[in-house]
Formats: sequence, structure tokens, C-alpha cells
Amino acid sequence: MSDHVHLVSLSEKARELDEADGLRAKRAEFVLDDDDTVYLDGNSLGALPATVPGRMADVVAREWGRLRIRSWTESGWWTAPERIGDRIAPLVGAASGEVVVGDSTSVNVFKALVGAVRMADPERAEIVVDATTFPTDGYIAESAARMTGCRLVAVDPRELRTALGPRTAVALVNHVDYRSGRLHDLPGVTAAAHAAGALVVWDLCHSAGALPVGLDAHGVDLAVGCTYKYLNGGPGSPAFLYVRRDLQPRFDSPLPGWNSHRDPFGMSPRYEAADGAPRGRVGTPDILSMLALEAALEVWDEVPIEAVRDKSLALTDFFLECVAAYLPAGRVESLTPVRHAERGSQVALRCADAGEVMGSLIARGIVGDFRHPDVLRFGFTPLYVSFADVERAARVLAEVLSSR
Repeated sequence: MSDHVHLVSLSEKARELDEADGLRAKRAEFVLDDDDTVYLDGNSLGALPATVPGRMADVVAREWGRLRIRSWTESGWWTAPERIGDRIAPLVGAASGEVVVGDSTSVNVFKALVGAVRMADPERAEIVVDATTFPTDGYIAESAARMTGCRLVAVDPRELRTALGPRTAVALVNHVDYRSGRLHDLPGVTAAAHAAGALVVWDLCHSAGALPVGLDAHGVDLAVGCTYKYLNGGPGSPAFLYVRRDLQPRFDSPLPGWNSHRDPFGMSPRYEAADGAPRGRVGTPDILSMLALEAALEVWDEVPIEAVRDKSLALTDFFLECVAAYLPAGRVESLTPVRHAERGSQVALRCADAGEVMGSLIARGIVGDFRHPDVLRFGFTPLYVSFADVERAARVLAEVLSSR
């Protein structure tokens, strides 16, 4: 088939897919660039929901500017961490009262990991970590191991089940690999950890808001995730911490703060942990970022996460189809699994000159990102990425590669 026929047929297919897209109306709820830019980096920073600027103007001018300290009660600032956690909960398959928002992902990984070791049998002295994890998770796991007297065991995530044993206290695993987009087996690994008598902490940074997680359905113990990627909360928006309800009374946070005290305004010198999700809090929450996140989450009203997953798979399938049609054979290698059960919501392509290629793509309005040393990474956010975006991104990628 000629290149021209490929272009015509795939462009037409993109148009047909967009017309049939049940989520296409959501695109209008985001502040997006003009038609000259295709944004495929929502797996690093989500686009701005259109409701956020107005909400933040009101927070700054009225709640902070006029009400000031009264806003802790009158504007609901004090209860925001749990209230916003309850909005995130359905997106990750949790119940009300199991998710609290606040602090960074890194801080929440530390809380969850050390808290899990403290809940485990004292005879268990190993922390198992996904060897391909995002670096910070590895750093924190190493520090947590030193602090708790545990041995750190790093393993390939595909070998986790066999690595879990009688010495394992907890495993820390990424749900989706940040480089390749590989989706790891949350139900299977969780079940294997429990069969071995261990707990498991899941990092949901690249899955929350992109696909169904099913925390309660699969008996996950603890989980953390960021909110500035697929949840579109804004740069540095606060992360979330999930603790399964039956474990909450035993959750002993290594960072007890006045915000997680049973009587925070009693100012007691003796710490007593609050009940439920609030015991995952530490200090005064970052209200401006938190309320921007709350406004951003409005785009999820009446959006089934299953529909998001269906479109995500369709977008990534179509991108891989376009790449195969437009690019010379062997010019790039896909690191992202073909099987839907093993794929997140991104496509990673290995390319020897990836850094320069991504620079050229961005200059031509195709915004993805580069991961050292040779990975082009494209994130597909179903709420605002169209099939026409996908076709154009692959076509421009082919043009850039042919010009090099």
C-alpha cells in the first residue's frame, strides 16, 4: 500500500473513531492549545481543567482574601483532605473513608512502607521492591529498610511472586512501569503476597485516572498515587494515601503530626492517632493546591473509569497501528506490551537518537517526553486526547525520523 493511501485511510479511520467516541465532549472541559499542538505528556502533567482558574480566583480573593482564618471551617478547608480523598476513591476502586489527600507521593510512599513493616510480623525482615521502580520509590525503600532493620530485596517485577516468602514483610510495586508503560498484575501479586503472609504497597502514579484499579476488590493493603498526571490536579498537586479499612486501626504512621491527632486542637504533648483515613495526615495541608485539585476532579463527574480504559486501549492500539504504517521498519522498537492486560495508557518507543527526536517533535507541536537514554514516551489521556491527535503525532514522528 502506498504512503498516500496509508495517510488517507488512517486519517479517515481517525475521523470515524472520533465520531464514535463517547468521551469526546470531555475535551471541551480542558484548556488546550490550538490545533497546532498535540499534547501527549499527560502522564507527566495533565492538562488544565477549565473549571480550575475560576475556582482558584474565588479561593484567593474570597476565601483567603476576605474570610481568611474563618475559611478553615466556613469554606471547609479543614476537611478537604478526606473530602477530596472520597472523590478520588471511586476512581481507584476504594470506599469512602479509605483515601486521604495530602503531602507528596514520596512522603506517602514512606508512610505506607514503614507503616506496613510495623503491621507485619516482627520476624519478617525483608522489604521487596520492584527493581525497575521510579527512582524515588527505590530511594525511600532503601531508607525504610535501614530505619526498620529490614533487608532490601530488589527483583524484576515479573519475578515478584517467587521472591515473596516467609521473610517478606512488605512488597512495594509500581502498578504501571513509568518507562515502558507495562501494566503489572495487581490482583495476582497482591494475592501472592497475602499467600506468603506479607503486605503489599502499590504505587498508582501511572494508573490512577487511566484504568480501573480495584483496590478493595483485590484486597490491596496500602496504595499511594499522585494527582497531577491523569487526574489533572496541577503541578505539584498533593498525592493520596489509601489504607484498607480493616487495617486502619493498626496503621502506625512514621510521621505523626498534629493534623492526624485524635484531638488536633487539644495540643496534647502525647500523641493519639485519629481514627480512619485522617491518621494518614501529617501537618497543615497545602490548601491552594488541594482546592485546585478538587476543582479539577469535577471533570470526572459521571465518567465511568471503565469507559476511560476502553478509550485508552483504543488510542494506544491506534497509535501503534499508525506507527507501524508510517515509520520505516526497524527505525523504532516499542517497549510497551501489545497485550491489553499488560498495557497502561502510554506507549514507549526505543529510538537511538530519542532526545533529539523528541526535541524536533516538540518544535513541531507534538509534545511527548524523553526518558534517558533512548526512550520516546507518549501518554494518552482519554478525557482530552483525540484519535486525530494520535494519527497526527505518528505522522509527524515519521516525518521527523525520515528527515534525520
